Amino acid sequence: MAKTQKQIHEPLDAALKLTATAVVLGTIMSILDTTIVVVALHDLQKAFGASLATIQWVTTGYLLALALVIPLSGWAVDRFGARRSWLVALSLFIFGSALCGMAWSAESLIIFRLVQGLGGGMIMPIGQTIIARAAGPARMGRVMGIIGVPSVLGPVLGPVLGGLIVTYASWRLIFWVNIPIGIIAILIALKALPKGEENHAHKLDTVGLALISPGLAALVYGLSEVGTNGQTFTTPKIVALLLGGGVLLVAFCLWALRTSTPLLDLRLFRHRTFSIASICIFLMGAALYGGLFLMPFYYQVVRGQSALVAGLLMCPQGLGAMAVMRWSGSFADRRGARAVVPLGSAIIVVGTLPFTFLTDHTSYFFLAVAMVVRGVGMGMSMMPLTAASYRGLAHSDVPRATTTTSILRQIGGSVATAVLAVLLQQQFDHAGSPSSPGWSATIAHGFASTFWWAIGASILAVIPTFFLPAHTERGSTWDQNPKESSLELALEEPTS
Repeated sequence: MAKTQKQIHEPLDAALKLTATAVVLGTIMSILDTTIVVVALHDLQKAFGASLATIQWVTTGYLLALALVIPLSGWAVDRFGARRSWLVALSLFIFGSALCGMAWSAESLIIFRLVQGLGGGMIMPIGQTIIARAAGPARMGRVMGIIGVPSVLGPVLGPVLGGLIVTYASWRLIFWVNIPIGIIAILIALKALPKGEENHAHKLDTVGLALISPGLAALVYGLSEVGTNGQTFTTPKIVALLLGGGVLLVAFCLWALRTSTPLLDLRLFRHRTFSIASICIFLMGAALYGGLFLMPFYYQVVRGQSALVAGLLMCPQGLGAMAVMRWSGSFADRRGARAVVPLGSAIIVVGTLPFTFLTDHTSYFFLAVAMVVRGVGMGMSMMPLTAASYRGLAHSDVPRATTTTSILRQIGGSVATAVLAVLLQQQFDHAGSPSSPGWSATIAHGFASTFWWAIGASILAVIPTFFLPAHTERGSTWDQNPKESSLELALEEPTS
């Protein structure tokens, strides 16, 4: 206990900071690439003479590759070690980025984006595993507060950076900019990351992989298609994708509970804290990405701003998150997640509420202030939640826990974006032609109405936060029992 309290208050050592730097550099590339290409789609369409339906696969293909490979992250860490898996994932991402920058057709670019996504999908969960193990439970919140910056800034800065590049340079730089950053991350990782243990006897759950990867891919693809070309949740194609993906995921769950070495260990949900944190992460992903979908669209459609300006107008949210993220992590280390996350979640609701009163002439300053408030809530919630999800787990459980929470966050964001897209499309259908009198005011009201659903998701995300742990007494579990199984620890999990 004394050791834990000492770790909570002592400064982060140089080795841990160097490890965090390598992880941040790799993570921010992966997250940026989920949004940076969106603003360049029009330029890519013109460059290759492709249809919108074809060029859309530049983003959809990347998301599908992420969904396919994320489940493999936990197994890769157990089988090959975190250091080697991280270096392979980074190298594959850099290689894919270089190929994307050299693409000669829309089809080649889509294929190269798949390669890039196969590396990018493993970067985030493996990076979090490395940090979780290096920091230990006592310093988890502070370190997550550092590496959480890309998670918040990536979706905001992606459109800004993409807009700058396509406006003043070639679209190819969108991909080539990853190469020097990735090389630096690899060099730091080679120096900072310790050689992890490899378990050559750890076999791949091929049955589980055959169920969960296509299941996730079908689910993510189905959700991403909702709202495009007039498709809704009742469109036969969407129904087939969502139903098929759901069936495969249910089959995976049944299989994972029966096999001894599942790709994802669902037994982790026997931990009360992990289960609650997972629910919070899913709902928080919905609250975050729902707002990130609506606001840039509002700025462009209603206010007539360019993609670059719309991205810049989103920056206050990232700045608000950065202002408190480091502090919230340290506070959560000292007082427990329950002391900070419920307040942060409530602040998200307060920061989102002004958007339910949007008009076609709402003050940009007013919106910027609301963005800062919303960002503060995100900064107080996201990384303390991630840190709380590891509390009480055995050292060997961390890779599978990270993989699970990464999947839940992505699905939460996909579900929210799909639902809001359908609701917003209904508002557009009722508004009539853009040439109609008062069209902008009507659409602005439609955005405001849709934001009430985002408010509902944000309020829903607050409820489970009150059941998070209120203290950190069990923070030294890893040092005491680094090999202890999750099932043994689950029986001792405190209920406070």
